[in-house]
Amino acid sequence: MKRFDVEREEMIVLMRDRGILDEHVLQAFRTVERHLFVPEPFTNRAYEDSALPIGKGQTISQPYTVAYMTQALDVHRGDKVLEIGTGSGYQSAILAAVGAHVFSIERDVELLAGARKLLDRLGYRVASKAGDGSVGWEEFAPYQGIIVTAAAPDAPRALLTQLADGGRLVIPVGSRDVQSLAIITRSGDRYDRRQIDSFKFVPLVGKNGWQEVS
Repeated sequence: MKRFDVEREEMIVLMRDRGILDEHVLQAFRTVERHLFVPEPFTNRAYEDSALPIGKGQTISQPYTVAYMTQALDVHRGDKVLEIGTGSGYQSAILAAVGAHVFSIERDVELLAGARKLLDRLGYRVASKAGDGSVGWEEFAPYQGIIVTAAAPDAPRALLTQLADGGRLVIPVGSRDVQSLAIITRSGDRYDRRQIDSFKFVPLVGKNGWQEVS
């Protein structure tokens, strides 16, 4: 048995108890080793259900939040998924583990460099670039799923238009301090939306997000 195997299984039991029932998602959490995506001072806390700092004022989201958003995205093998906010690379790895073709944007070049190096070393194939995630990645659109790991005032129009018909956008929206999670499904020119309360994210900074605080 490898280090953290027991803790990882306990994390999965907790997520199942909280309503994460998609077995493909749970298996991804079983195979992706979260402790590898957490900075050394926090390695022993990697399987707590809590967000942890990764530097540059950013965090790795709590496992339940990552699982909830991934389940809400309803990813199928072979789907093209755009992730806004690469961060540590953990969410990218989870998406790749459930079979998505992942495209990821990160505004901080240092975080992106670290995530790229780790994802490559672990064998997760993720296309990534540095840039303003709030405008999306038009070159590879449309996407069956778009997942945003930072909070915006509302869903950017640029991301909605990059959804494939039947595609789904999962994004936290609200103020800088209080957000709900919006799940938006495209049906032709119509966007059906539902929202779930009680989530907390770092702000999405960019043209269609929040302005950077100096």
